[in-house]
Amino acid sequence: MTLSGAAAIVGVGATEFSKDSGRSELRLAAEAVQAALADAGLRPSDVDGLVSFTMDSNAEVAVARELGIPELTFFSRIHYGGGAAAATVQQAAMAVATGVADVVVAYRAFNERSGMRFGQVSAAAAGQVNSSGVDNSFHYPMGLGTPAATVAMVAQRYLHEYGATSEDFGRVAVVDRKHAATNPRAWFHGKPITLAEHQASRWIVEPLHLLDCCQETDGAVALVVTSAARARDLPHPPAVVTAAAQGSGPDQYTMTSYYRDELAALPEMGVVGRQLWAQSGLRPEDVDVAVLYDHFTPYVLLQLEELGFCGRGEAKDFIGGGTLELDGALPLNPHGGQLGEAYVHGMNGIAEAVRQVRGTAVNQVAGVEHVLVTAGTGVPTSGLVLARDAG
Repeated sequence: MTLSGAAAIVGVGATEFSKDSGRSELRLAAEAVQAALADAGLRPSDVDGLVSFTMDSNAEVAVARELGIPELTFFSRIHYGGGAAAATVQQAAMAVATGVADVVVAYRAFNERSGMRFGQVSAAAAGQVNSSGVDNSFHYPMGLGTPAATVAMVAQRYLHEYGATSEDFGRVAVVDRKHAATNPRAWFHGKPITLAEHQASRWIVEPLHLLDCCQETDGAVALVVTSAARARDLPHPPAVVTAAAQGSGPDQYTMTSYYRDELAALPEMGVVGRQLWAQSGLRPEDVDVAVLYDHFTPYVLLQLEELGFCGRGEAKDFIGGGTLELDGALPLNPHGGQLGEAYVHGMNGIAEAVRQVRGTAVNQVAGVEHVLVTAGTGVPTSGLVLARDAG
């Protein structure tokens, strides 16, 4: 049995992306799932599976009650924050491929700007009575109490080892914001930035400028997964799950894997990449669009290296010359990414990948056959390859 080609994403839905939704997280989740089902041409009564993040505050049964989903035969939660994004689709696809469920919806909803802000220090994170609390207790007292602080350590080492510069990080931010500027759904619609503006933005934790760090968003995204066979009878061209993978690396921690021989690397993304290429039979050069998790710009460069688009330390050169533009060799985040469109733990990136495969994206890349999607970095992570239906 193989997962490749067995399932497809057939519906995408989202709320607006804001800084103050004025609604509960449960209502946001329900709105996004309802929109995704409408997009798929399905009803709540068709759903028998729900998948989300362990960090999501909305229990599957609560979402089911709100929408009138009568029965669930499958429900699942994925850990490690943004690293769960692509894995929610993987779990849904496995459930569908094995007959455990027929229609599974993956969702993520939060008031991350108006409610609990992940970018701020949380004393509770070091006080958890579990192994994560123990891990956090090592670095929180040292001042490493925010995601930016933990990423800055790796970013600084990367600059030292490979001769990259802050401007190399900034080029990612400039491309993302350029794409967001022409996306009406993006928070930064109509607001591109220049490299000079990136360099002039204030330090958050050196070497990370403000414009190296993704925004905070209130909103929700949902994705509907069913079998590839059933997908062909639904309204939109399916985005076939050609590959789906999870991965953790040696000496893995959550955002603080500082005990490895090689600090300026993301071996967990290498684990994911090797599985994606093996499952799909594709290579990096076959990818038409890359939707890479961009909570912090340095990790985009490291992902390109881990996934085989270039060698270790070569990403700064690879991204030059318009490579990441919509008409470049590897268009990056045509929706604007988390830096430009919204930060919904990567789920909005999967939705963009579906639109690119359908050919309906606002910033549509010509002739898209295969889209690569990655989930959160610095943590155990996941990835997808979505493709046009060849059947």
